[in-house]
Amino acid sequence: MNMQMNRRALLTGGAALIVSFSLVPAGAQEPAQPAPAGPKLPGSLDEARHLDSWIRIDADGKITVFTGKAELGQGIRTALIQVAAEELDVEPPDIELVTADTGRTADEGFTAGSQSMQNSGTAIRNAAAQVRELLLAKAAERFSLAASELKAAQKTVTAPDGRKAGYGELAAAIDLHVEAAPQSALKAPSDLRIIGLSLPRVDIPGKVTGGVAYVQDLRLEGMVHARVVRPPSYGATLADVDTTSIEAMPGVVSVLRDGNFLAVVAEREYQAVTAMRALAAAAQWVERETLPDETDLPPVLEGLAREVGTVAEAGAPAFGGDVFEARFTRPYQIHGSIGPSCAVALMTEDQGLKVWSHTQGVFPDREAIAEMLAMPEERVQVIHMEGSGCYGHNGADDAAADAALIAVKLTGRPVRVQWMREQEHAWEPFGPAMLMKVRGSLDANGRIDSWSFDLWSNTHSTRPGGAGALLAGIHKSAPATPRPAKLQISPSGNGDRNANPPYAIANKKVQWHFLPDMPVRVSALRALGAYANVFAIESAIDELAIMAGTDPVEFRLKHLDDPRAKAVVELAAERFDWAKEMPPYHGKGFAFARYKTLAAYLALALEVEVERDTGRVRVARAVAAIDSGQAVNPDGIRNQTQGGILQAISWTLYEAVTFDRTRITSTDWSSYPILRFASVPDTVEVHVIDRPGQPFLGTGEAAQGPTAGAVGNAIRHAIGKRLHDLPLTRQRVKAAMGV
Repeated sequence: MNMQMNRRALLTGGAALIVSFSLVPAGAQEPAQPAPAGPKLPGSLDEARHLDSWIRIDADGKITVFTGKAELGQGIRTALIQVAAEELDVEPPDIELVTADTGRTADEGFTAGSQSMQNSGTAIRNAAAQVRELLLAKAAERFSLAASELKAAQKTVTAPDGRKAGYGELAAAIDLHVEAAPQSALKAPSDLRIIGLSLPRVDIPGKVTGGVAYVQDLRLEGMVHARVVRPPSYGATLADVDTTSIEAMPGVVSVLRDGNFLAVVAEREYQAVTAMRALAAAAQWVERETLPDETDLPPVLEGLAREVGTVAEAGAPAFGGDVFEARFTRPYQIHGSIGPSCAVALMTEDQGLKVWSHTQGVFPDREAIAEMLAMPEERVQVIHMEGSGCYGHNGADDAAADAALIAVKLTGRPVRVQWMREQEHAWEPFGPAMLMKVRGSLDANGRIDSWSFDLWSNTHSTRPGGAGALLAGIHKSAPATPRPAKLQISPSGNGDRNANPPYAIANKKVQWHFLPDMPVRVSALRALGAYANVFAIESAIDELAIMAGTDPVEFRLKHLDDPRAKAVVELAAERFDWAKEMPPYHGKGFAFARYKTLAAYLALALEVEVERDTGRVRVARAVAAIDSGQAVNPDGIRNQTQGGILQAISWTLYEAVTFDRTRITSTDWSSYPILRFASVPDTVEVHVIDRPGQPFLGTGEAAQGPTAGAVGNAIRHAIGKRLHDLPLTRQRVKAAMGV
C-alpha cells in the first residue's frame, strides 16, 4: 500500500480504514520496545498498548484479530477467536485471526510456558471489549441515545427503534490507534455465550483432509528444494569435498559451501535428496571426541556444576526421625517431531528476505537470522506457519536459518529446506539431562517437617539466542559465538521449574546446581525442568506417605493449603475410584503439581499393568482433573491434557538419547523408541474445573510432571520397588523385580 495515500482517497476507495488500524511499516503491530511509562495494562497489551495492534475493522465490516503467539497444535487459534468474538459480539466465523508475523503482529516473544491465553488471550479479550465500547459509543452518538440502550450483534449495532449501523461504517469514524485503557468492561460470566463452548478447532480440517496445514505443505511458484549435509558429529570440521560430480547431477541448481555449512539445491525434491546423499559421501570430515560417557551421566553432571542458586528456602531443615533420601535422574530427550523440521525462504531485492517457519518466536528468530546474515532486521520478515511437531525448541529455527542462508545466495527463487529424520534426531536441541537429590523427614504426627531438594541441570532454553544459537550460524565460515548460559532463577522457573514443592513444609531448602557447559546441544522441551522435578518430588512424597502409613492421596491433602489444589486432587481421586483394589501386577499411582507453582493445577491418577516375565509396563487408564482458570474451550483443554499425558508416558517409559564419545547414536525410531499405539491407555479421562471470571492459567504443559510421578508411583505400587532413573524401561523394571 502506498504509504503516501491520504485519508480521503483511502476512504473513497473503500479499502481497509486508516482510522481502524495503524499504517506503520510493521503493519498492525508495534515493534518490541521497553515497556512505556503508564498504567499496567492487561496481558500483552502492556507491551503493544494500542488497540489497533490487536483489532482491525475494514470498510466492509471484515474483522481481523492479531496475535503474536503461534499455533503449535495446542488449539490456540480457536480459543483466541472465541475470546475476540465474545467481546466483539460477533460470531467466531466473522473473525480472521493472524498469528505470529514480524510484519503484521505484536511482538509477544516466544509461544512458550503455557502463556498464550494468559498473555495474548487476555490482551485480545480486553482490546475487543474496548473496541466494542467504542463502536457502541459512536453509534449512540449517531442515534442520540445512551449506549446502554443499544444492542450489538452480527457486526451491527441496533437501536430500539430499529435503526442500524454496521461495524464497518462505525469504524470509519473511530481511530483505533489509541492506547488501551487499564480497565475494560468485560462481559460478566453469566452473559458469556461463546467463551466456555467446546467449539471445533479451526486448525483441524486441513490436517485431516490433506490440505495445506503445515509449513511442510507450503509450495511457492518457482520454488527449489534444498538439503543440508550436516557434520557427522558436534566437533567435526569439513576437511575437503569435491562437488564436481554433484553439480552435474540431474536437476541440481547449486552446491553451496560456507565453512562447515554444506548444502545442495535442486529443482525437484527427490533430486535434492539424491544429490545430498552423494554430497555426504564425497565430504571428508575430521572428527574428535567431545561427548561425555553416556553410561555414567550423574557424576558428569555433578562435575560440570559451576554455580549454585537458591530456589526456595524456609525455616531450618534438620533431619531427624524417619528420613527418606534418594537420587533421581533424567536422560537427554528429544522433541520427536513426527515431521522433521522445514522452512521456506525467499530473497528479493525490493522486499528483502521472507522466511516461513515453525519457530516459536518470530521476532527473536528474525533478530538471530539478521545477525547471522549481517542484514538490517527491517529487511527480514519471519512468518509463522505451523509445523508437524514441536512443543519446545526443536529444529524449526535452524531450518529457518538454513533456508535463509541459502536463499540470499539464490535471489528471486523460493528455497524450501526439509530436514531428514536422522538430522532431526541428531541435531535438534535436546531436553537437558538432570540429576535430583531429595531428602525428607517426618515428625511424630506423620507430617513432613524438613525437606531438601538439589538439582543439577543446564539452562533449559538456548532459543535464539542470536546467530550463535543457529546451526547455520555456528557452521558457516565466520561462525557466530553462542551466548553464554546464565543461571536465572525466576518465579516461573527454568531448569528449576517446579523444584519448589507445592506442599506446606515448614523447613525446606531447594538449590539449583547450574551447569553452564553443555556437552550436547540443549534447549527448551515441553515443561522445561518441571517434568523431572515433579517426578522426583512426587516419588518422594509417595515414599514419605508410605513411611507415615498414610494413603498417598490423604497424605497430599494433609499437606495442601490451597483450596483449588485440594479440589483437583479430590476430583481426580473420586473419578478414578481411588479406593478400588488392584489385581496382581497392577498398580495405581497418584501425583499432583501446580505448573510453575503459579499456573494450572493438575492431579492425575492412573493404573499400570506390569508383565512379570518381560518387565513391560503399560498404562491401562488415566484420570486427570485440571483447573486452568476460566475455560474458554473445555474440549481444547481436554485435548491438551490428554496429549500431555500421552507424551509424558512416552518420555517416562521409553525415551532417552544415546551417544558414544563422538556421535549421537539414537538417529531413528528404532534407536529412539516412543509410545506406540499398542501401548496407549484404554482410556484417558480429563475433568475440567471451570473458574468463570478467574484469570486464564494456561494448560499445555501442566500434565508432564504429574504423569511421570504417577507412572513411577504406580510401578512402585505394582512391584513393591522404587525406580529412580528415567526412562522406566522394561529392563529396569525387570531388574527391580529380580526376574
